[in-house]
Amino acid sequence: MDIDEESTVSTSATEPSVPLSDNQTVVSAIDAISLQSVQPGITPVVPTPVIPPIAPIPAVSLPVPRPLAPLPPRPPLIRPPLPHNGDSIASDSDSDHEEPRSSNAATGPSQEYEISEESRQVRERQEKAIQELLTKRRAAALAVPTNDNSVRARLRRLGEPITLFGEREMERRDRLRALMATLDNEGQLERLMKAHEDEETAATMAPSEMEEDIQYPFYTEGSQALLEARREIAKYSIVKSALRLHRARRKRDDPDEDLDAEVDWSLKQAANLVLECSEIGDDRPLSGCSISHDGKMLATCSLSGVTKLWSMPEVKKVSTLKGHTERATDVAFSPVSHQLATASADRTARIWNMEGSVLRTFEGHLDRLARIAYHPSGKYLATASFDKTWRLWDVETGEELLLQEGHSRSVYGISFHHDGSLAASCGLDSLARVWDLRSGRSILALEGHVKPVLGLSFSPNGYHLATGGEDNTCRIWDLRKRKSLYTIPAHSNLVSQVKFEPQEGYFLVTASYDMTAKVWSSRDFKPVKTLSGHESKVTSLDIIGDGQSIVTVSHDRTIKLWSSREAEKEKAMEVD
Repeated sequence: MDIDEESTVSTSATEPSVPLSDNQTVVSAIDAISLQSVQPGITPVVPTPVIPPIAPIPAVSLPVPRPLAPLPPRPPLIRPPLPHNGDSIASDSDSDHEEPRSSNAATGPSQEYEISEESRQVRERQEKAIQELLTKRRAAALAVPTNDNSVRARLRRLGEPITLFGEREMERRDRLRALMATLDNEGQLERLMKAHEDEETAATMAPSEMEEDIQYPFYTEGSQALLEARREIAKYSIVKSALRLHRARRKRDDPDEDLDAEVDWSLKQAANLVLECSEIGDDRPLSGCSISHDGKMLATCSLSGVTKLWSMPEVKKVSTLKGHTERATDVAFSPVSHQLATASADRTARIWNMEGSVLRTFEGHLDRLARIAYHPSGKYLATASFDKTWRLWDVETGEELLLQEGHSRSVYGISFHHDGSLAASCGLDSLARVWDLRSGRSILALEGHVKPVLGLSFSPNGYHLATGGEDNTCRIWDLRKRKSLYTIPAHSNLVSQVKFEPQEGYFLVTASYDMTAKVWSSRDFKPVKTLSGHESKVTSLDIIGDGQSIVTVSHDRTIKLWSSREAEKEKAMEVD
């Protein structure tokens, strides 16, 4: 035991006096336990570990917070278009929180897309192109006046200059159309036009008229003679149209009928027209001419009021018809006899025989007459007048059958369909109308000329109508499609007269104040021949039945006969 105590004491004495750390203390205790466990019979003594005190945490001074600088403004956002199905649009925003969106298009999207500048420019160009297309469609659907005076008045009402430097009638009308389309697109056109109409009505209407501004339709009771005339015209037109259709079907189905060769031959003859004869017709300018149905007589009228008859083809004067007290405006031969009718500024029309005697005088118009035309049956006569009407007369009795209104200005031209069922009138209101003689209705209004229409002619094919006017153009209308097929820039001055070749209508002839007459192909309405030789305005023309000769009259007081050399060669060969 002594030895053990000494060992213990010596061991303790040899330990250093330096304080041990926590780990060292724990290791020493474990070593002591290990030693004691080796020696049996000795109770192990576990020393209490010495825990050092915890050092206090030093105080740290926090910096004073500074205010943050404001964020730069974000670029403007462009809202994408809403989907058509009402679904919500996904957002490309950088927000961390998704906001609920409403599917109602009225509230609009709550999130927006950002698009590049290039995409924005592309979208603007697309929107501009769509807007221009819609404006053009809207402009095409607007009703724009055709008369130049009406166009100027409408421009003045809208506060625009009535004319620009170097602007012509068609350009002025296009400018008005574009302006009206723009105002209509902005929703202002109807309001402006209504305000101007109300102002004009209030300024021109009397108080009594303002109180009773109610319009009622009115009817003019037709006579029994008119009813009988309509029945006769219906019977006549049925037979004529049946014959025309039968002839057209035969040409189409018969292999021996070479239609193209026939048209080519007719156009070749028209292209070879040359001046054969020129004759002084009167002391005053000539205003009209007509060739008899057999091609042997020519009638001319002049501003002196005198009508003269000439033999054909020599153009030798046969007789002089005197009776009108004012200038004669037109002359027409009957299609079935050798009678002829004349129109005059003395408000009368007269029928003459070949001996120069007056057979009938038609009185009733309130202003001077312009053109005159026979019905294909030869039983009726139509006169156009500056009293804004045209009238239908019975040739045998001299009775006025029909007084037809419908034009807002003077009626200048009148023509009959080759079947006899229709009549066409034209006037200074830039309008041509087609009338059904069997019912008395206006079945078609032909709008397109921008100036007065002076001449018109039906084609023998039954469905083409040609009109010419002061806008220097000739228009070809298709009665089946009820629209204009061709607009021919025919002359450099107004077109005074138009006529189709009377047998088949293979070509069209126009007369003009540019001192020329021109021949046009009915196949494609291209120019075939220009007849130059007059020294003044060409006022009228007529075509001999077979189309081999054309007569023109002018303000230079001359009658000119144009004939085809090919026809003369064929006649010479037949004689030989």
